[in-house]
Amino acid sequence: MRKVALHNLGCKVNAYETESMRRILEEAGYEIVPFEEQADVYVINTCSVTNMADRKSRQMIHRARKRNPGSVVVAAGCYVQTAEEHVREDGAADILIGNNKKHELADLLEHFFAEREKQKESMMPAQEERNASCVLVENIAEDRIYEESGVNRAGEHTRAFVKVQDGCNQFCSYCIIPYARGRVRSRNPEHTLREVEALAANGYREVVLTGIHLSSYGTDLNRQDTPAREEISLLALVQKVHEIKGIERIRLGSLEPKIVTEDFVRALSKLPKVCPHFHLSLQSGCDATLKRMNRKYTCEEYAKGCGLLRKYFTHPAITTDVIVGFPGETEDEFAVTRKFLKSIGFFEIHIFRYSRREGTPAAGMEHQIPEQVKAERSDALFTDLSRMNREFLDWYSGREVEVLMEEEISVEGKKYFLGHTGEYVKAAVHLPDGASRNLANKLVKGRVASVLTEDVLLLEFMEEE
Repeated sequence: MRKVALHNLGCKVNAYETESMRRILEEAGYEIVPFEEQADVYVINTCSVTNMADRKSRQMIHRARKRNPGSVVVAAGCYVQTAEEHVREDGAADILIGNNKKHELADLLEHFFAEREKQKESMMPAQEERNASCVLVENIAEDRIYEESGVNRAGEHTRAFVKVQDGCNQFCSYCIIPYARGRVRSRNPEHTLREVEALAANGYREVVLTGIHLSSYGTDLNRQDTPAREEISLLALVQKVHEIKGIERIRLGSLEPKIVTEDFVRALSKLPKVCPHFHLSLQSGCDATLKRMNRKYTCEEYAKGCGLLRKYFTHPAITTDVIVGFPGETEDEFAVTRKFLKSIGFFEIHIFRYSRREGTPAAGMEHQIPEQVKAERSDALFTDLSRMNREFLDWYSGREVEVLMEEEISVEGKKYFLGHTGEYVKAAVHLPDGASRNLANKLVKGRVASVLTEDVLLLEFMEEE
């Protein structure tokens, strides 16, 4: 039995697809081993969101080659899709797979090994330089079919990511993803529901619907000229997932502000399983910067969406992404962004320093910001975030919450069981000395007594399901 090791780089969608390739290989008879071990095959699912991601992808490909020079190294995903020629010329990978062909991995490996055996039998001399001998990278911009890759998983965890959409049509000026992932493609809702039903049957209590541009789910399917076709939208999909027995929580991946209308939020609020945790992509709190970024909304529209979420949900956790040091961002523009972020009051902000990405319009823009300035602005936002986070958590003092428990932890020699609230706030209950209760995958209600650590609430245990 051949051994295969997989390594994922990048986003939750990539992680989902890596898990899908793992399942495909297991079904094909491969033994899965940790990436740090000797393997016959190494699969690196690459990322290309920044130049640094490209560099890390190359490093992992070379690390696999060095670990076992005689192994088969597979490079897949975004970096391969956007830089196929560079990966070919680099010569460290044997097989290259683009973003819409990962489901063919097992067949490609079988073909590769068959060709290698033929070479041995014919006594063909080994090549002096290694070049990718199996390449399956197509023009993804022309692909309009969603690549089905549902993942069958046993319920060893509480939360499962379910990919329902791929591709992006937004073409933000800093982003390479539309070139790496192609145009919007949505998953057939029936396939999604079957996967969620299987997850529920395997013990999962929570699902996270995710995609490259989740808010566009269904737009391409609705264009199909099919009479009497039922509505296909993200909201309609969530409503159907809500009906599946065994699933107690539905969490949404990153949303675009434009989707957060009153009708959308009101409808979500009527679904008790929907978690009050919303990641609304922002990138900048200054309209001038947003315009250069080619974002499709204003700060006023964004703030209105946040207001709607707070109108229909009690204390929702609103999180976001912000890029500091975008080309042309002046001190005044940064000050506007900082003021806007404070006015919203986020639970969490993913703060990124702008990274120049070759192949995007922003890379050629004038007035690139020095790294030192980016660092200073990033530090300033982290300071603001610390206060916002503390204020958000202070609200919970003395309140009752429900936590989906996940794992046992130890803090200063004491045992606790840790999980997340619907808002994705960490919370724990104390396990008395000698206690051996396994609360994993159980919903536990408790009253917030204090803070266990900086970001973990401590509950007075009340009841479990």
